[in-house]
Amino acid sequence: MSPHEEHKKESEHSEGGRCDCPMCRMMHALGGAKGRTGPFWEHLTNARIEVLRAVRSLVDERIDHLEKKKSEKDRGKKAVKIDVE
Repeated sequence: MSPHEEHKKESEHSEGGRCDCPMCRMMHALGGAKGRTGPFWEHLTNARIEVLRAVRSLVDERIDHLEKKKSEKDRGKKAVKIDVE
């Protein structure tokens, strides 16, 4: 199969509701190994967990950044008392 045909086939899969990113592909491929035993499969399972933890740390870091940015923005918006005559 030519590279063009492979890309076309992969595109068809992504249109069918599957994710087309490399991380999704890897997790999907490793997910097919569920139920297998042995040190190799145990190592792969642990590797999947570590990859997911790494992604989670990136998401957590971004959330912290956005929350900090929001709190800094909110600090400048303090209520000011206005005397009404």
